[in-house]
Amino acid sequence: MSTATTMRFGIEEALQQLGIEDTNKGTSTGTDWFAGGDAIDSISPVDGEKIASVTTTTKDDYEKVITTATEAFKKWRTLPAPQRGEIVRQFNEELRRLKEPLGKLVSYEMGKSYQEGLGEVQEMIDICDFAVGLSRQLHGLTMHSERPGHRMYEQYHPLGVVGIISAFNFPVAVWSWNTALAWVCGDVCIWKPSEKTPLTGIACQKIAARVFAENGLPEGISCLINGDYRVGEYMTTDSRIPLISATGSTRMGKIVAKTVGERLGKTLLELGGNNAIIVTPDADIKMTVIGAVFGAVGTCGQRCTSTRRLIVHEDIYDKVKDAVTDAYKQIKIGNPLDENNHVGPLIDTDAVKMYQDALKSVKEQGGNVIVEGGVLEGEGYESGCYVKPAIAEAKNDMQIVQHETFAPILYLLKYSGDVGNAIEIQNGVKQGLSSAIMTNNLREAEQFLSHGGSDCGIANVNIGTSGAEIGGAFGGEKDTGGGRESGSDAWKIYMRRQTNTINYTTELPLAQGIKFDL
Repeated sequence: MSTATTMRFGIEEALQQLGIEDTNKGTSTGTDWFAGGDAIDSISPVDGEKIASVTTTTKDDYEKVITTATEAFKKWRTLPAPQRGEIVRQFNEELRRLKEPLGKLVSYEMGKSYQEGLGEVQEMIDICDFAVGLSRQLHGLTMHSERPGHRMYEQYHPLGVVGIISAFNFPVAVWSWNTALAWVCGDVCIWKPSEKTPLTGIACQKIAARVFAENGLPEGISCLINGDYRVGEYMTTDSRIPLISATGSTRMGKIVAKTVGERLGKTLLELGGNNAIIVTPDADIKMTVIGAVFGAVGTCGQRCTSTRRLIVHEDIYDKVKDAVTDAYKQIKIGNPLDENNHVGPLIDTDAVKMYQDALKSVKEQGGNVIVEGGVLEGEGYESGCYVKPAIAEAKNDMQIVQHETFAPILYLLKYSGDVGNAIEIQNGVKQGLSSAIMTNNLREAEQFLSHGGSDCGIANVNIGTSGAEIGGAFGGEKDTGGGRESGSDAWKIYMRRQTNTINYTTELPLAQGIKFDL
């Protein structure tokens, strides 16, 4: 670790507060840390510096983890749900105490702005609040039986071991969405964070393990494994894990779905997005610009809900184009720990190449780049991961527009006629995560939200595509995977449903009036 770098950004102090040493083993069943695999380096895209090395999980390591988790489940599931909620509340208190250092580590290891890093930890806090309340509301229905003297009802039981595979762009929040709910449902969790952001995973595991240990609860309720896709395969092929929650690309999700499906396991998939904002003639232009620009450049375009397409009516197209391009001139790009900057780096140089290839494809396919991109060089940009947000005029059927590019590239698309034409353009991609319409016309808004409107899992009016609240279920349709996480009744995916019938009479009538006399 570069002492000069960490001292300058305050990272060394943050790591100390989180209990992370310079070199860490990357496998944990709780308080027991071990690993026998190769080392992977955590490299910050902020300055290209190595933060620390993490040792990957071997197959033997994994077997120890799954055995410990399975044993822990036997005790954890017997605790009443409100008691499990109390443990989540204590975990939440630790997150509140450590919000600043954890947010700083998220920012430095992933590259998002410090405010977004703090916001991500706040999402963890919010989902824990939600889960604590949920621990007293794990309800089932009561149904009337057709047989006299019978009672029918349904209840939910914990599944067992939940496997969580998360992506680099939200290195802690998505884990917490799954874990907080799974814990109150009575499940135990094994988490494989992205190999690009392993230290944030270690930080969270240390916090959780400390809470469980202080309460005399067994190791294995929260487990951590580290490594690349091969480590993830340990979970996806393991029939001892009934549910795999995976966040990432559509390509990855299809592999996970096939693998888990072959063993008849359950999957919760949060995959790619190709999100659009429709801008009608009745839109508030100022609000549109704010929503579109943050949606397109926030997290350097590396959110699954990032705005990729701006679908603008021809009557106001030039006005909107000018307003958005003017706003791009005000964007400040640089060290994300400096709160004066709006945009930090892409995650690594591979992402930079993908960004460059996408811009090249735009031009080759007939698009018109109106805000040129490019890689930034010089002082402060030594990591080679800083790029300029770009805007291109394009058509929806262009191959590159149909593809999700995880980078700050915004496509301007023009529509004519009524809003139905814009909705058709918006829906004309394989992904179906987030969508939005900017309009003050009630009829347009309602049409957008109707059965024939947006086909996405999230549909917003007069806000952008990015920035979901934990109270609502998060997820999308089509190539986005169909899963739902976070709020509403998303907790049910972590449990198995059971229907119960109780006969409190001295006779045994059969259903549907069937007679069977002996």
